[in-house]
Amino acid sequence: MLAEFRERRDAIVRGLNEVAGVTCRVPHGAFYVFPNVAGLGLRSSADVADRLLNEAGVAALAGTCFGAQGEGYLRLSYANSLPNLEKAISRIAAWSSRLAPLPTGR
Repeated sequence: MLAEFRERRDAIVRGLNEVAGVTCRVPHGAFYVFPNVAGLGLRSSADVADRLLNEAGVAALAGTCFGAQGEGYLRLSYANSLPNLEKAISRIAAWSSRLAPLPTGR
């Protein structure tokens, strides 16, 4: 099981890091990742979580569920099958590609 969860963890971290506007560090415990989604340019992590659920069919918790310092982050579980995790990453990537481009400075 340890090897299976390592594979799932590595797949979700790799997949999230390939999404423009998202960065994700490798977690060192539990079955969760805490990606930074501030680069998506939306109002809040709660907005990102709500839109992911309603527009992409992917459930995530806003980082602010864990305190104010969690703003800009989401919490996603990888306690699921690898095919389902790959499907979620694919949905997140497709959804984020439809967001309006971020401003490029002044």
